[in-house]
Amino acid sequence: MPNKIKPGLVEELNRKLKEDGIQKVVVGGIVFSGEKEVLLLERLPNEFKDSLVELPSGTIETGESIEDALHREVKEETGLEVLDIIKYVGYFDYLSSSGKKVRQLNFVISVNSDDVKVNPTEHVRFLRVNPNNQEFQLLNISNETKEVILNCL
Repeated sequence: MPNKIKPGLVEELNRKLKEDGIQKVVVGGIVFSGEKEVLLLERLPNEFKDSLVELPSGTIETGESIEDALHREVKEETGLEVLDIIKYVGYFDYLSSSGKKVRQLNFVISVNSDDVKVNPTEHVRFLRVNPNNQEFQLLNISNETKEVILNCL
């Protein structure tokens, strides 16, 4: 896999996860294309975080590295392959449906294509939206996700 996350960063992230009592870790990929449009996915209705618009993201499985999880989740949710992990851009925390403390680690990434194939068992559709446009502000998207995207611009 190209451009791995710097080992020192991985160690620091893992230390902070343990220190903060995080029970579940999620990785999120920020994919920009064209005129600074970001790739977003809309969750299925009537499920946890009903119809929320989010980054391609998912849980790190037991024994899986941050990099491997990022590659796997982006592929599962969009059909795209991660070419490069460009940079770590921060995290946000939330509670899972079972009440676990979750931390989402977010990375700007590049992918192999613009040909998104949404996994219909997880998302209704994909969107490409310029974060500087009003459309972005009107989406059903968490403030934390908005902030992490806007901090990349």
